[in-house]
Amino acid sequence: MSKILNEVLLANRGYVASFTKGDLAMPPARQFAILTCMDARLDPAKYAGLSEGDAHVIRNAGGRASDDAIRSLVISYKLLGTKEWFVIHHTDCGMETFTNDIMSDLLASSLKTSSVDATGWHDNNAGPGSTDGKYINWLTIKNQAESVLEDVKRIKANSLVPSDIPVYGYVYDVKTGSLIEVPEATEAGKAS
Repeated sequence: MSKILNEVLLANRGYVASFTKGDLAMPPARQFAILTCMDARLDPAKYAGLSEGDAHVIRNAGGRASDDAIRSLVISYKLLGTKEWFVIHHTDCGMETFTNDIMSDLLASSLKTSSVDATGWHDNNAGPGSTDGKYINWLTIKNQAESVLEDVKRIKANSLVPSDIPVYGYVYDVKTGSLIEVPEATEAGKAS
């Protein structure tokens, strides 16, 4: 058993010993959802004041409005009653450090973990690699505010998203913990 696996299972046993949330309803009590990044420095429960059962939190690399994220938001609304959605990206995001070409080139040379330094991303060339990465849009980010706006517009333009759901756009500052509104995104995400 790995050290990490052992730590997780041990922590779960402690959690189970004092668990009292077994009767929470499936729909989120506060009727909203957050789409945000998987970055370990982000704790949506803390920065949005959430308790278990309050809201849906959908996470992926960059907090991007991928097809799967939109699928989750539509389920959140259609089957579980959320009425408002947030798109929250963050400063110092790893998705700003590479492009689709960089990622596909790294994967083509090796599937092992790459490293980064002041000169960029590097691979150990310890193959084998795969060219399949060339066929994926990695949804990288050049500018946080622009990517938030792009994602809010993509969500609102989806034919499965009702027009009366507001979608708010924010950037979380990893240095201060602040949520900074992207006014153009919130404007684009207005309910109609």
